[in-house]
Amino acid sequence: MAVPKRKVSSARQNKRRSNVWKLSAPALMKCPQCGEYKTPHRVCGNCGYYNGREVVKKEA
Repeated sequence: MAVPKRKVSSARQNKRRSNVWKLSAPALMKCPQCGEYKTPHRVCGNCGYYNGREVVKKEA
């Protein structure tokens, strides 16, 4: 049975674990109506349009 010969230092252990916690940037695209950045497949928070039609009424 494989048993470690020495204790793994905390620095070495933390280096191994560090890449697990990286956050990825959210995917963004420009809204074809207003040009504001929004997440894909979601209603635009700025103008209220999705897929070329108004889904949410926005007051000016």
